[in-house]
Amino acid sequence: MTLGADVLIPASDIQEKVREIGARINEDYWGKNPLLVGILRGAVVVLADLMRNVDLACEIDFMEVGSYGLGSTSSGIVRILKDLQEDISGRHVLIVEDIIDTGLTMSYLHDLLLTRKPASLESFVLLSKPSRRQVDIDVKYVGFEVPDVFVVGYGIDYAGAYRNLPDILALELESASE
Repeated sequence: MTLGADVLIPASDIQEKVREIGARINEDYWGKNPLLVGILRGAVVVLADLMRNVDLACEIDFMEVGSYGLGSTSSGIVRILKDLQEDISGRHVLIVEDIIDTGLTMSYLHDLLLTRKPASLESFVLLSKPSRRQVDIDVKYVGFEVPDVFVVGYGIDYAGAYRNLPDILALELESASE
């Protein structure tokens, strides 16, 4: 297979959006000590950039969930591969995710974390694909809405590759016979 990709969102636009959302988080969480929960592995890059734009005393923790495996289509089954180390009861928790597609993973995480009695629970996703949504989920902070294409870059992968690209790219896989 050969890889074809077009820049969907350039790195400069991503950085500006992350600064903007960081400023909103500063206002919304003023006087609080939010816990930013990065969803591994895709959210690592955006979480690192986001927390550098949050001027509050905040902490981070991570969860790893699986629903894609090595393919490009979600299985719809969410599995917890790594759980939080921090107790979130009474904490102001912000889930940080790279992309929301069907909404199944975010809905599952939201419901699971609510059972742990946080003071508040909100979400930030860098990318949203509303055309793919299967469940209605409220996301407080959304970076960009994207069309129904498979994307890579800025932490988002295809079969483990391309996370290191600075831009968000629309991925096209073509067979070598074409």
